[in-house]
Amino acid sequence: MTRAVCIALLAASASAALAACAYNEALGRNQLLIVDNGSLVQQSNAAWAEQVRTQNAVTTGAQVDRIRRIGDRLVQAAGLGNRTWEYAVFTNQSPNAFVLPSGQIGVTTGLLSLVQNDDQLAAVIGHEIGHVVAQHAAERTSSSTLTNAALQLGTRVAGDYGQAVGAIGGLGAQYGILLPYSRRDELEADRLGVDYLQGAGWRPSQSVALWRLMAAQRESQVPQFASTHPSDDTRIAALEQYIASRGWS
Repeated sequence: MTRAVCIALLAASASAALAACAYNEALGRNQLLIVDNGSLVQQSNAAWAEQVRTQNAVTTGAQVDRIRRIGDRLVQAAGLGNRTWEYAVFTNQSPNAFVLPSGQIGVTTGLLSLVQNDDQLAAVIGHEIGHVVAQHAAERTSSSTLTNAALQLGTRVAGDYGQAVGAIGGLGAQYGILLPYSRRDELEADRLGVDYLQGAGWRPSQSVALWRLMAAQRESQVPQFASTHPSDDTRIAALEQYIASRGWS
């Protein structure tokens, strides 16, 4: 990559960073945000409605009541009890859960079958709530938007070399910026989730037990450098260290 391209990319990134830097107290770090959770509400609500309509979801019944009972305690512990939260169970054998910035949490039947107690289910839901407090969806949207803008600028500056710059830059952004940020986000959500577990009266140590269960049921793992999530060993070690540092059990 030429010196001119590097300067252009750095200038674009630096000016955007100065314009959109915000401090997140829960994370203890600055975030690059050109959008926030509020900006994503309309799209999130539409996505939730579509998922519930098309993906074998139920929003009433004993399983949903269990998730709501746990979730409502956790959102209070997270300081997000001033909004209405929606919950749904999705028929899917893969153990998973997701959250949307507009205040919806989905849990799969596979996850409900895997967890051994409410503490472990709370660990998953607390993790998802952590993503909302951390504004991770907004941060990832902001990072992706700025990265794409910088790469487009770089390919224009590079002239005849633009295609090569775009390809190499795209790989560099994916493996050097976006994926590491995603792995960092997951570890931050793990830590916040443990805080909410403790605050809501569940056992933080069950988050470690949960991830051991998750690791045991996986057939294969993507190498960490090419994954949006940290390895099971990485997050288990980080959780154990954090829980021990707080003197929790």
